[in-house]
Amino acid sequence: MNTPGLTGEKLQRLFVHATNIHQGGGQALLLSIIESLPRSGSAVLILDIRMPLPRGIPESTQIHRISPTILQRIKAEKWLAEHTGTEDTVLCFGNLPPLFKLSGHTVVFVQNRYLVDNIKLSGFPLKARLRLAAERFWFSQRKEHADEFVVQTPTMKTLLETVTAGKAQIHIFPFMAEVKDYARSVPKKVQKKIDYDFLYVASGEPHKNHQRLIEAWRLLAEEGLFPSLCLTLNEARFAPLCRELSTIRQLYKLKVTNAGELSHNDINMLYAKVGALIYPSTFESLGLPLIEARHAGLPVLASELDFVRDVLDPEQTFDPQSETSIARAVKRFLGQTEQALPLLDASAFIKLIVDPRRRL
Repeated sequence: MNTPGLTGEKLQRLFVHATNIHQGGGQALLLSIIESLPRSGSAVLILDIRMPLPRGIPESTQIHRISPTILQRIKAEKWLAEHTGTEDTVLCFGNLPPLFKLSGHTVVFVQNRYLVDNIKLSGFPLKARLRLAAERFWFSQRKEHADEFVVQTPTMKTLLETVTAGKAQIHIFPFMAEVKDYARSVPKKVQKKIDYDFLYVASGEPHKNHQRLIEAWRLLAEEGLFPSLCLTLNEARFAPLCRELSTIRQLYKLKVTNAGELSHNDINMLYAKVGALIYPSTFESLGLPLIEARHAGLPVLASELDFVRDVLDPEQTFDPQSETSIARAVKRFLGQTEQALPLLDASAFIKLIVDPRRRL
């Protein structure tokens, strides 16, 4: 079955334009695209020089490497405009429409929610704020250069419809490298030997909500509960956050380990060594670890937000803006009951109010 906009009898070449993808979930998805290029036909890859390549790329595939500078990326945009023909399809895989209007059919894959949602950037370092502001401006000024948009969830489609004022074609095509064994609900829990009770696969951007997660672990410690938690933060890229988490961890003797930024294969191996995925992110375009956790048969504790319900039914949910709510969800999952509120009747209430001993 052919995917609309990506294949067809008139297709001469498929251009995959992804000059700003080289790490994280975007890298994993882009690798799966490259690995799935048809053996017959012609493809052109325009990639960041830091983007790794899988083995076995078809010999007919042309590869253009771009340095991560503004000038080089503008040159790449110009090159793309000059080399696409009317029967070519261009898949812009880096969230942004092309800078110049293209002759071929242009499909823009949008997975960065910051570009289509009205979310404040105040939690980012200055350099990141400037980059995201520039990308937002680019998107707003060049969105008409897309013939169609592709997103992965209904939530992202709704946001994009607002940004484009309902004038754009938008399709929901959720995909990942491997779809076998994915289900919304996890099978019956199987006992296994684990290294960590919980795992949070995420980088350190503000919306990933690490501070509130660690505060929830502090609340649990105050109740005498010390579940183990594994994080996957790059200590160089997110040094201030890692130092803050380390200070709280040591102060309250929390069982929190940072495994560092891991390859996709290492993360898949880690899923087999944990009891559950916890996901306190405040927003996502997809939330790839949620699906990966289901692949691995893991229970999921996650924010009670639309992007989570787009892809699965978690075992426990919480308010991601409340460390108390996160801690309570962890306790429920661990089978720890919350103590009942010590309610009084009106008579006992009045007696306490008038009791002079309270004033001592």
